Amino acid sequence: MLAASAPASTQSIATQPQKPVRLRLWLPLTPLFWLLSPFALLLAPFVWLATPGPRANPFAAAFAIGGVLVRLGGTVVDIDAPGARLFIRIF
Repeated sequence: MLAASAPASTQSIATQPQKPVRLRLWLPLTPLFWLLSPFALLLAPFVWLATPGPRANPFAAAFAIGGVLVRLGGTVVDIDAPGARLFIRIF
């Protein structure tokens, strides 16, 4: 027969204070953008053909979006929350 244990309300569980979680990420996105940029230029005519109505120059749009993505290089995101710390560096 099992021995009777105390009710759950009177039992105490010893907990140790946890250290905050630290996460560091380094994302090399700029080289990835450079590698994928020829595909954006190859697909630009198909985007132009697929859009009805007034059309913008898809090559200019591809270069503009690529310029914005490349300029994201060097961005640092640092989030400090009570239970965790997140540090992201975009290369």
